[in-house]
Amino acid sequence: MSISLRNPYSIYYLTAMKTKSFLLCLLLAISANAQIVYHDASAFPLLGKATETTLTRYERLPDSLRNISRKPLWELGRNSAGLAVRFRSNSTRIAAKWEVLLNRNMNHMTPTGIKGLDLYCLQDGKWLFAGSGRPQGKVNEATIVKDMLPEEREYLLFLSLYDGVTSLSIGIDSLSQISGPATELPVRKKPVVFYGTSILQGGCASRPGMAHTNILERWLNRECINLGFSGNALLDLEIAHVMAGVDASVFVLDFVPNASVEQIKERAGAFYSIIRSKHPDTPVLLWRILYLPIPV
Repeated sequence: MSISLRNPYSIYYLTAMKTKSFLLCLLLAISANAQIVYHDASAFPLLGKATETTLTRYERLPDSLRNISRKPLWELGRNSAGLAVRFRSNSTRIAAKWEVLLNRNMNHMTPTGIKGLDLYCLQDGKWLFAGSGRPQGKVNEATIVKDMLPEEREYLLFLSLYDGVTSLSIGIDSLSQISGPATELPVRKKPVVFYGTSILQGGCASRPGMAHTNILERWLNRECINLGFSGNALLDLEIAHVMAGVDASVFVLDFVPNASVEQIKERAGAFYSIIRSKHPDTPVLLWRILYLPIPV
């Protein structure tokens, strides 16, 4: 583009561009020096829950099952697998403070997958990875992403897979704003409800966003509810009742890797019937992984 300094419109154009660049640099400088202010995440929508009657906000089973479910099942239900916070902000950085229930460590899964956070940003209808909150222990603080332009963005923050989040705050620049989402994506009406094993819960994903139900939630732009219980998808009938309480688009059952032949014969029919009795027209997908011998 040729610009003539004798043309008053060219001079106006150059002045406008310089002013715009100066204001942008000024905003970035101010944001960089602004302090982080934390906001309680309970002010924002939480996706991935089959029921709101949980003991605390970031767990998955209703408190009525506390003295009914088997102890291992109840304790796994307190893990925050599949839960995600939706919010909107124009901050140049997003940070988080969170505390976990158990400070669990495992030698076959990353700490970020077990008890970290994963942030995604909506761009052109697709969820793009923005960064992870890497844990330091039971009490954590991390800057997840920084040095962004001060523009309004939609965010999806996935919670820990194999530990329970007990408190969560989202940090933004002190001069920025944070609010609930302006668009309902992922769509919350008619979620997909999954029941299954450690694979479903997210083992051994490197970070929370890589659990396959969380991947599907982003791909489908549809809320997914994760009722995966590591080593404990044993067709406990109270879980079928929890699932039946959701107005789902489809129910996915993936219990074969955990349940024995005897348990399947004894409980699978009743488990299915509990769901089907309340949802006579909703698809129920029974997923089975075939373990084939591999020659060596």
